[in-house]
Amino acid sequence: MDSSIRLFNRERTVHQILGGGLVADVMLWRQRNVTVGILFVTLAAWVVFERSGYTLMSLVANVLLLLIVILFLWAKSAAILNRPPPPLPNLQLSEEVVNEAAVFVQSRVNNILSVSHDIALGKDSRLFLKVAVYLWLISVVGSLTDFLTLGYTGLVIVLTVPALYEKYEDRIDGFAMTAYMKMKELYMRLDAECFSKIRRWILEKRKLS
Repeated sequence: MDSSIRLFNRERTVHQILGGGLVADVMLWRQRNVTVGILFVTLAAWVVFERSGYTLMSLVANVLLLLIVILFLWAKSAAILNRPPPPLPNLQLSEEVVNEAAVFVQSRVNNILSVSHDIALGKDSRLFLKVAVYLWLISVVGSLTDFLTLGYTGLVIVLTVPALYEKYEDRIDGFAMTAYMKMKELYMRLDAECFSKIRRWILEKRKLS
């Protein structure tokens, strides 16, 4: 499809826009098993939290407790029966991984603090309006649903909308461009019949005053 009739006149494919890596493959269902697995796991987690009354902290604590009990009993029975102990790997974080994570967190936190500083001092009004609108939208959405349901709904949207758009890209772009042209034509008509008259009336009032 010609880039001139694509949304935003883009030249890259949806896969390229999403990064072209594993994340893009998962979002566009090119790793179908992984995508379906993520959806089922998140659905199961949502059902567990919403229907069983568990919270994230209580569930994690119970899972860890069960794991520790199983490993403890396994190790004790193995010592009594002269069996090998549980095959636990020696997990350690390397200094390089810790340093990279610290640098990443530091850069992100510094960016957030810098933006917050500029907003608090009124240096960027446009950024302030954007942040205010986003926070207001989050507040409205948060009042309508809980965080867990919102997170699961967002994940479902992320794993379905890009894939559907890629599949029906030509139809959606054609429909969007047609709608855009009609809206533009309507605006031009309103501008010629109404807005221009209002502007002329305002200018005449200013001249008279």
